[in-house]
Amino acid sequence: MIAEIIAVGSEMLTPHRQDTNSLFLTAGLNDLGVSVAFKTIVGDNRRHLVAAIRIAIARADIVLLSGGLGPTEDDLTRECLAQVLGVNLHRDTTILNALRARYAARKMAMPPNNARQADVLDGAHVLPNANGSAPGQYTDIVLPDASGQAFRKIIILLPGPPKELKPLFDFECRPRLSAALPAHYIARRQLRMALIPESQVDARCAPIYSQFEDVETTILAGHAEIQLHFVCSKHTLELAQQRVDTLADLIAREMGDDIFSDDGEDLEAVVLLMLGLREHTLAIAESCTGGWLGERLTSVPNSSRVFLGGAITYANALKASFTGVDPDLIAQHGAVSGPVARAMAEGIRFRTGATLGLSITGLAGPTPGTGPDADKPIGLVYIGLADGEDTQVRQLHITGDRERIRLWSTQHALELLRRSLM
Repeated sequence: MIAEIIAVGSEMLTPHRQDTNSLFLTAGLNDLGVSVAFKTIVGDNRRHLVAAIRIAIARADIVLLSGGLGPTEDDLTRECLAQVLGVNLHRDTTILNALRARYAARKMAMPPNNARQADVLDGAHVLPNANGSAPGQYTDIVLPDASGQAFRKIIILLPGPPKELKPLFDFECRPRLSAALPAHYIARRQLRMALIPESQVDARCAPIYSQFEDVETTILAGHAEIQLHFVCSKHTLELAQQRVDTLADLIAREMGDDIFSDDGEDLEAVVLLMLGLREHTLAIAESCTGGWLGERLTSVPNSSRVFLGGAITYANALKASFTGVDPDLIAQHGAVSGPVARAMAEGIRFRTGATLGLSITGLAGPTPGTGPDADKPIGLVYIGLADGEDTQVRQLHITGDRERIRLWSTQHALELLRRSLM
């Protein structure tokens, strides 16, 4: 079965508010073996909302609407659904009395428009809302399609505030859906690769995943990595997991060492694990990335077991004082150069006592460099990795804006370290 989530509210069509409820609801539906095929955001407009509900009911088995259940004139969800289904609304006296008692407990008179929150679709089950004034509603009906064939539809109305929606879904909707739906389970797996073109990954992997028609494969590109997501739905979790794992293992065999994670871990977490297993410690010296590499490493819990720290040597004087780079080296080659990257990696390793030193120096732009670096292109980056016996230096030409150059520099540094540890 597939579901559609409709978030109602004009505020979510502005740059200032986001629909986060749909993420929670998607996870909850997936737990029940239901795939979310569509998500829609609709403003507080009767014509638009009616159209969105009609489309959702036509293409999804389960439709969840969040928001638009308040007392004001622009809270239209109940009325619009009643119009689409061709049913009436009736005012529920139990809800109405509870609303009046809620206001009386606060020694306030209930505004007349609050009574609208007691309007219930004929045939719907009321879902009590212990955390707010607007109850939810649950409708399980059979509707004909254009050809007259009957289809079962489950339609759920939920309040918009997350503190109300989440417990209401967990305690009122989950049990009903679990009882109403056939047992189905969803298994997932994720493979991650750094610094590989999406087209190259797909060219190598498509002949494999195209043979698994029962596994949904999605390729996501961004943040200097490629992610392969595999999803399978079966009547048992074991069967679904077996299909996902079989496909993932075949892809892993094809891509080999290009894969840094076969279960969704971040690159920095994988690198820190490998450092610990090989009894290494790490120190870093950053210039153009300004501490971004250190932030990524320290975002992983317990990274202090292997990551000693480092220095942000943005100014040339600090490259000399913190990592021991010879000023004559900078004068001769420029701060953005292979010799300086080498000296930074070796120097930070020596000064901290780490077994490995990792350095980044480059031009992130948008303004050009100065002195010996004046004629060098923006996006030129050097990475150094020292282990006490040998020092590797990589020259990179990274395209894009300042943020992209800095992000990709940290990704290249971590990937160089990972492959060296292998």
